[in-house]
Amino acid sequence: MDFEMVMQELEALGKERIKKTYISNGAQEPLFGVATGAMKPIAKKIKKNQPLADQLYATGNYDAMYFAGIIADPMTMTEADFERWIDAAYFYMLSDYVVAVTLAETEFAQGVADRWIASDEELRMSAGWSCYCWLLGNRPDAEFSDIKIASMLDQVKNKIHNSPDRTKSAMNNFMYTVGISYIPLHEKVVETAKAVGPVEIRRDKKKSSILLASENIQKEIDRGKLGFKRKYVRC
Repeated sequence: MDFEMVMQELEALGKERIKKTYISNGAQEPLFGVATGAMKPIAKKIKKNQPLADQLYATGNYDAMYFAGIIADPMTMTEADFERWIDAAYFYMLSDYVVAVTLAETEFAQGVADRWIASDEELRMSAGWSCYCWLLGNRPDAEFSDIKIASMLDQVKNKIHNSPDRTKSAMNNFMYTVGISYIPLHEKVVETAKAVGPVEIRRDKKKSSILLASENIQKEIDRGKLGFKRKYVRC
């Protein structure tokens, strides 16, 4: 399948209701409103195709950009490619669920994520913290430095309440992921989450939401999920 065929198929799958939902979450025109599950049959035909993924991502069409993440080949992508992708990621569903997820399948993921976390740019920081969530939730504990992850938890404790909203959300997810998926620092993250307490996320035209990592960690422990690792990063 070539670029034109993929765009035609995506357009045909678009639903107005889903489009409205995406827009309410921050998506902008152009977009079709394709459910992510509906993309799977097209992805099966294509498998991985990085040149096509780059073409689709460059359209600025949200559905095409999301689909680009599904068919991307992270093993052929460079750090410069990810910088280009994050530059174009204009809201969190792209930064955290397309760029960060794809980055998490590379060997240089931690280095790039560290750079983004230190950037002081909301969506770059959000993508960096999210990338660590995808990494910690999939890779063996031995691939990470206890000292580094502990330092990141201290950074969350000290900075989360004064961070931009999307970054707050990703930092909260980081605490939760460490609490469930990274056994060596389980005790530390439980203490950190309690010290952080409720995290308020403001939403445009909607009521603020309150995140409480300590409660969510405990719920997963009660369900027997301590030590959980995903088999795959991308579905």
